[in-house]
Amino acid sequence: MASNKKYWKSVEELNENSSIVERLRNNEFVEEIPTEDFLGDDKTMSSSSTTRRDFLKYVGFSTAAATLAACEGPVVKSIPYVVQPEEIVPGVADYYATTIADGFDFTNILIKTREGRPIKVENNNMEGTITGANARVHASVLSLYDSLRLKQPKIEGKSASWDEVNNKIAADLKAATGQIVVLTNTTASPSTKKLIGELSSVYTNVKHIIYDAVSSDAALDAYQQVYGERALADYDFQKADVIVSVGADFLSDWQGGGYDSGYAKGRVPKNGKMSKHIQIEANMSLSGANADKRIPLTVAEQKLALVKIYNIITGASVAVANTKADAEIVKAAQQLKSAGSAGVLVSGIDDVNAQLLVFAINRALNSNAFDPAKPKYVRGGDRKAVTQLVKDMNAGAVSVLIMSGVNPVYSLYEGAAFAEGLKKVKTSVSYTLREDETASLTTIAAAAPHYLEAWGDVQIKKGHYSVTQPTIRPLFTTQQFEEGVLAWLGKTESYYDYIKATGVSLVGGSWNKLVHNGFGTFVAENSVVGTPDFSSAAVSLATAKVAGSELVFYTKVGMGDGQQANNPWLQEFPDPITRVSWDNYITVSRVDAEELGIKNWNVANGGLNGSLVNVKVGDKVLENVPALIQPGQAKGTFGISFGYGRKSALKEEMQVGVNAYSLYKDGVGVQPVSIEVVGGEHEFACVQLHNTLMGRGDIVKDTTLEIFNTQDAKVWNPKPHVSIDHQMVEASTVDIWESFDRSVGHHFNLSIDLNSCTGCGACVIACHAENNVPVVGKSEVRRSRDMHWLRIDRYYSSEDTFAEDVTTKNAAKGLMENIDMFQNLEHPADNPQVAFQPVMCQHCNHAPCETVCPVAATSHGRQGQNHMAYNRCVGTRYCANNCPYKVRRFNWFLYSQNSAFDYHMNDDLGRMVLNPDVNVRSRGVMEKCSFCIQSTQEVILRAKREGRKVSKGEFNDACACSAACSSGSMVFGDVNEKEDPIVALKEDERAYHLLEHIGTQPNVIYQVKVRNS
Repeated sequence: MASNKKYWKSVEELNENSSIVERLRNNEFVEEIPTEDFLGDDKTMSSSSTTRRDFLKYVGFSTAAATLAACEGPVVKSIPYVVQPEEIVPGVADYYATTIADGFDFTNILIKTREGRPIKVENNNMEGTITGANARVHASVLSLYDSLRLKQPKIEGKSASWDEVNNKIAADLKAATGQIVVLTNTTASPSTKKLIGELSSVYTNVKHIIYDAVSSDAALDAYQQVYGERALADYDFQKADVIVSVGADFLSDWQGGGYDSGYAKGRVPKNGKMSKHIQIEANMSLSGANADKRIPLTVAEQKLALVKIYNIITGASVAVANTKADAEIVKAAQQLKSAGSAGVLVSGIDDVNAQLLVFAINRALNSNAFDPAKPKYVRGGDRKAVTQLVKDMNAGAVSVLIMSGVNPVYSLYEGAAFAEGLKKVKTSVSYTLREDETASLTTIAAAAPHYLEAWGDVQIKKGHYSVTQPTIRPLFTTQQFEEGVLAWLGKTESYYDYIKATGVSLVGGSWNKLVHNGFGTFVAENSVVGTPDFSSAAVSLATAKVAGSELVFYTKVGMGDGQQANNPWLQEFPDPITRVSWDNYITVSRVDAEELGIKNWNVANGGLNGSLVNVKVGDKVLENVPALIQPGQAKGTFGISFGYGRKSALKEEMQVGVNAYSLYKDGVGVQPVSIEVVGGEHEFACVQLHNTLMGRGDIVKDTTLEIFNTQDAKVWNPKPHVSIDHQMVEASTVDIWESFDRSVGHHFNLSIDLNSCTGCGACVIACHAENNVPVVGKSEVRRSRDMHWLRIDRYYSSEDTFAEDVTTKNAAKGLMENIDMFQNLEHPADNPQVAFQPVMCQHCNHAPCETVCPVAATSHGRQGQNHMAYNRCVGTRYCANNCPYKVRRFNWFLYSQNSAFDYHMNDDLGRMVLNPDVNVRSRGVMEKCSFCIQSTQEVILRAKREGRKVSKGEFNDACACSAACSSGSMVFGDVNEKEDPIVALKEDERAYHLLEHIGTQPNVIYQVKVRNS
C-alpha cells in the first residue's frame, strides 16, 4: 500500500466541523474580487446586455490593443560604456568564487554578476569546498543593496572622514590608561587573528574577546577540555547508518549547519538500505521533522536520556531517574550500539557535561561519522568573558572598546547594562553595516563594507583556508576593521597584501589559483587529546531535575541570529515548520495551550489569529508575545526564536516580532519560564491554508523501508486508474488531447525526492533572486497573495488508527467507558510525522491552464515548459482557477517602484539586485515558475557557441531551485538525453506525478518517501 495515513496541513483541519476549512476548499478566491475597481460602476454593469461570448470576443480583440499599449510604456535609456572593461561582456554573466563568513554563516560560494552587479549566490561545487548555501546565504546578496546601510563613518553622530576616524582612534589607543578591548564576532580569520596579535604586541593592555549572539559555549568548553583548543567537532552523516540526535537541529543552524548534504546521501534508499534517524527534542525542528522516529521530551528529560544512552553504549551504570519515554530511549540506544562504527550521536544541549558524554559515546562506538581531529572554527564565543567585560565597562576599567560585527546592546541579555557601560568608556567604536542599536550609542560608528565588497580570509575547518574577494567596488565610503588596525599600527601595506602574504604562507602555491578557486588546503597540527572524567560528567548530568516549564530558544532557518532583519526576502520567507512569515512567536503544545487557555483560530479569509501572552524568565518579562500551538511541541516546554524585535536601522515594515535575546540569560538555550495569557489577539501571516490541493488523491506518497524492500512497487506506489469503455486502465495511458512527438530536441523535467528534501527553503530564496519575485508584505501574505513561485508544502500525518488506540478501543466496555476512551485517545497533533513537498508549476504536457486562457497568454513550448507571455495576459485568472496545483500568482498591484510596497524594488539601490534576463511583471498579470527558461536557453546557446553538445548534468545548474538544493533532492535535466541523470530518476520505481489521475502529464516528478521504521 502507498499510505495508510491521513494528511493534514493545519490543526484547523482536524476539526471535522470547521466551516473555515470547508470554505477554503470550495472557494478559489478567499476574498470577494473587487470587480468594480476594474470594470467600473456596478449599476451600469448590471444593466449591460453584453453576453459572455461578446465579452470574450472583446477580450480577444484587446490583445492587439495591449500589444500597442506596451510600446507606449515607460522607456529607460541606458548609457553605453565609453570604454568597455575587458572583463565585462554586456549580457553575459561573470562568476566569482568567494566565501561568506559573517560570524553566523560560513560557506564557500559563487557570486553571479551582471555588468558589474552581484545579483545571485550559487553553490561552489568544486571538489574540496565547504559548501551548502542556506536561505540566508542566498538572500545575503540583497543585503548588499540595503538603502539603510551606514554610508560613511560618524564621530559623535556627525559625518567624518576616515583619516579623522583613524587619527582619533590611534591617539586614544596611545593615551589609554585602562583596558583596550577588541570585541568581535567569530571571524575564524587567520589574518585578523594575526593583526590583533600585532596590535597586542604594541599595546600590552589589549584584550581580544569573541562574542557570538547565539552561544555555543558548552560545546566549545567541552572540546577544549578534551582536545585543547576552542573549536567544534565535525561530523559526516553520510558515514552513519544510525543517527541519534538529542536536542541538536543539525539540519538547521546547529554548529554552523551545512550537514544536510551528507545526511541526504544516506537517506535515499539504495540496495534496500537507508540510514535511520532518531530525534529526541523539545521544539519541533527541521531535524525532528525529517526523522524516522521523533521523541518529544523536555530538555531536563533529554539530559536523563543522554545518560541512559551513555550507560548502554559504554557499559556504565550511572544511576538515573526514569522518563516517560524510557522504552523508546533504550531501543534507540540499542540500535545505536548495534550499528557500532556506523552509528553517531550528536547533541545540542547547552551543558558541558552533556557535550562530554557525546564525545564519550562516539569514542565508544568508534564512530566513522565523528571527526574531532579536524574541527570547525565557525563558533568561538566566550560568554564568561563578555559578562566580565560588561562589569569592567561599568566599573570604568575600559578606556577603548573597538567592536566589529557585533550588536550586544540588542543581542545580549545584559544589553541595557552594556549600553550603560558604553557611557563610561572614553572611546567606543563599532564597525558595522548599519547604525544599529549599538553603533547609535558609540563614540564612532565606523561604516563597514558588505562581504561582497571586501577582501578577507577564513579557516572554516582545520586545514581548510578560504578567501573572500570583492565582487563589486564599495558602494559607500566604507573601511574594514582590519584596514583600520593596519592604519593604527602605522603600516602602509593594504589589507589585500596582508591577506595575500598570509594565504601564500599557509597554503603555498599560486595566489591567483587560490583566489580563483576560493579555497585551498594545508596540513595543520593535530589536536592534543586529553583524558577528561566522563563518569563524573554523567553523574552530574543525571541529577537534572524536571521542574516547572522550560523556554527553549532556537534560530529560524530564515532569520538566523537576526543580522539580516532588514532583508525582505527573509522576512517574507515562510518558516518551514510553522509556515508563518513576518513574525516570531512562542510555540506551545496542544496540552499546555488547553491548560493555559491559549487559542489559535482561522478567520474567513484563511488568516490565522492567536492569543497573546506575557513570558517571564527570572525578573524579566517579554510582553504581548504571540502564541502559536505547535504540533509536536513537548509538553511542559515553550519555544521562541531569535532575530526579531529589532528597531534601529530597519524599515518600518521590517520592525516585527519580539526580542528573545532579552530572556537569553548567560547564553543558555533553556530557561525556566512562566506564561500568562493576556488580552487581545495577534494576526499571523501564515500560508498554511493557502493554495491547498484540497485533499484530492495521494499528494504525498510514503511507505516503510520494510514494505519497500519486500513488496512490489504496485503496492507502495500504485498507479491511478480511470474507466474507459467500462474498463479500468492506468490514467497515464489516457490522453484527452492529441500529443506531438516530444522525443525531438530538448525536453525538460524536474525530479524531487521526498526522502532527501529537508524543507530548508534555500530553493525558495534562490528562485526569488533569479526570477525577480516581488515581496508583498505581511498584510498581503495574510490575504493569500504571497508571490512565491515555489512553495514548500509541509504536511503532518498520523495513522488512521494508532496501534495503542486499537488496544484501548477493544478493551472499552459500556457507554461511559467508551466516552472516556475516546477522550483519552492520542491526539494526532501531539507528535505527528512530517513530510515536505516542494510545489511549483508542474509544466503539464496537457496543461489545464492553457485551454482556458481566452487570449493565449499561456501556452506550451516544444521543450516541455509552460510559457507565459506577460504582454498578452489580461488577468482573467481563469488559468489559476483551472490549475489543480494552485501554483499561479496574480499581480494584484505593481510591486516595483510603488511606495505602498517599500521593499527592495522601491528604490534605485534595491533594484540593482534584479536579474536583467527576467522582466519585472506589472499589475494585472499572472506569473509562475518558468523552469528558469532564460538559463536553459543560456546553456544551449553556450554549448552552441563552443561547438559542443550540452554536457551531462549541465542543465541541473540552469534551474535556480535545483542548483540551490545542497541535499540533491531536486534534479533538473533533459529527458531526451539518455546520459542525463534525470532519465534514470523518471524511470525509477519510486517516481510518481502529482494528481496523476487527472491526466495533466506533468514534467515534474516526485519520488515516493520511504521511512525507516
